[in-house]
Amino acid sequence: MTLKEKIHSHCIDVLNIKITTHRVTLADLKESASNETKSTAGDKHETALAMLQIEQKNTAAQLEQLLAQKLVITRLLPVVHEMRVTNGSLVKTSKGYFYLSIPLGKLIVDGITVTSLSTQSPLGSKLMGSMAGDSVIVNGFTYLVENVK
Repeated sequence: MTLKEKIHSHCIDVLNIKITTHRVTLADLKESASNETKSTAGDKHETALAMLQIEQKNTAAQLEQLLAQKLVITRLLPVVHEMRVTNGSLVKTSKGYFYLSIPLGKLIVDGITVTSLSTQSPLGSKLMGSMAGDSVIVNGFTYLVENVK
């Protein structure tokens, strides 16, 4: 398995863990809200119920975003290698490795630190279309593209 394939697999594993955590949290919040409605009426209980509903809504939105990210990454084929940076590229730069896919941040795979970022991020959008030997500048930092996989 190549480094790119391992990174891709690791991203899916991280997403699956986050999705499971959010589903459990959402179920717990629904149960808490159900128990809260059985409590004695009053301002304190209405406030607590409203807070639980807000948290449910936020958690559901985050879960929806994670599921959308999973859909995006499962459509990427880690065995495809392009000369130019595209969605799904593993890019080695003078400042480290970047996996253009979904925004998961820093990951460590086989002892190598890789930053998983979206193609809409400032760096991701600048890297799109570049190839080995090109350089991009983001926030005053120059990134020399050393390799694209």
